[in-house]
Amino acid sequence: MKLKEIDKARYRKHLNVVMICMAVALIVIAQINSALFIYVFSTPEASHFYHIMAAVAVSAGIVVFVVNKYRYHPYMTEVVYVWDLKQQLNKIQRKQPKLKPAIEKDDKEAMIIMNFMYRGSKQLYELDDNTITIEDLELLIAANDQRMNKAGLSLSTDLFKPEMLDSY
Repeated sequence: MKLKEIDKARYRKHLNVVMICMAVALIVIAQINSALFIYVFSTPEASHFYHIMAAVAVSAGIVVFVVNKYRYHPYMTEVVYVWDLKQQLNKIQRKQPKLKPAIEKDDKEAMIIMNFMYRGSKQLYELDDNTITIEDLELLIAANDQRMNKAGLSLSTDLFKPEMLDSY
C-alpha cells in the first residue's frame, strides 16, 4: 500500500454521504425485512425478537454486499483508501510489540514499517481533525527519521510493502 495525498474536503463530503446512505439503507431494508419475516415466519401471539434480529442481520449483509460491489466506483476512492489505510495501520499496530525491539537493534525493515505507520497515522489524524496527539506523533516521526538517516534509508513511505510484516 502506498500513501497518497487526498483532498480532505472531498474525503469528508464523500464519507458523510456514504455513511448516511449506509445508515438509511440499513434502516429501510431492516424495516422491510422485519415486516416480511414476521409476516412469513411468525404468528400474532409469538415474540418477534428473533425475526427482527434475523432481518437486521440480513439487512446488514445486503448493505455490506452493495458497498463492496461499489468499492471501486470513483466516488468511493477516498473513502476506500482511508478504510484500507486504517486496516493496514491496524495490522502494523498489532505487530508493534515485536517491531519496537527490532528498531532498537537497527532493523531496517522495522524502521521502514514504522515510518509508514507514523506517516499514515499523521495523515489520518489530519483528515479526521484529530490534532490532540499529533505533536507526540511528530516527535516519534522525528526520532524514526533520525534512525533512518543514520542507517542510510530513504524517508519515503514507498519502501513499505505489506509483506514486510510477515517477518515479525
